[in-house]
Amino acid sequence: MSKLEQAQALYNTFTEQFQSLVLSTADDHGTPNGSYAPFVQDEGKNFYIFVSGLSAHTQNLSINPKVSVLFIEDEAQAEQPFARRRLSFDCTATVMERETEEWEAIAEQFTTKFGEIIDIFRSLPDFRLVKLTPQQGRFVIGFGAAYQVTGDNLQHLHGNQ
Repeated sequence: MSKLEQAQALYNTFTEQFQSLVLSTADDHGTPNGSYAPFVQDEGKNFYIFVSGLSAHTQNLSINPKVSVLFIEDEAQAEQPFARRRLSFDCTATVMERETEEWEAIAEQFTTKFGEIIDIFRSLPDFRLVKLTPQQGRFVIGFGAAYQVTGDNLQHLHGNQ
C-alpha cells in the first residue's frame, strides 16, 4: 500500500474518533475567536453544530460565515507533539431554518449521538443548528506528510505538500 493510500485510509475514518470540533471564527472587526462544539456529519462531509445564539462563535457566524474547523489528535495519543495528526477545513456556515424536515433530521442525529440533553436544546429558542459546508481541507499525518483534501464531497487526498 502506497503512502497516499495509507493516508487516504486514515482520512476516511479520522473524524469518527471525535465528538466535537474546534472552531475558529471572527467578528465584524476581524477579531478571532477559538471555540469548540459537538458535531454530527452527513454523507456529503458537511458538519452540523447545535449552538446557543448567545455564544460568541454563533454571533460571529451570523456576521461572518467563514469558519475554520479543526480536528486534532489527542496529545496523550500523539507520538510527537510537533506532529499531531490533524484535519482542517475552510467552511461556510449557514444557520438552518428551525422545524424544517432537514432541521428535524439533523436534530435527531444529535439526539442519537448525544442523548437527552438535545431535547432540552431543541426546546430552547436561542439554540440553532448551523451547517458548516467545507470548501477545501488539509490533512496532516506527520512531518512531511500533508495532503490537500479535494474532489466531490471532499473524498480524496492529493499530493504530499
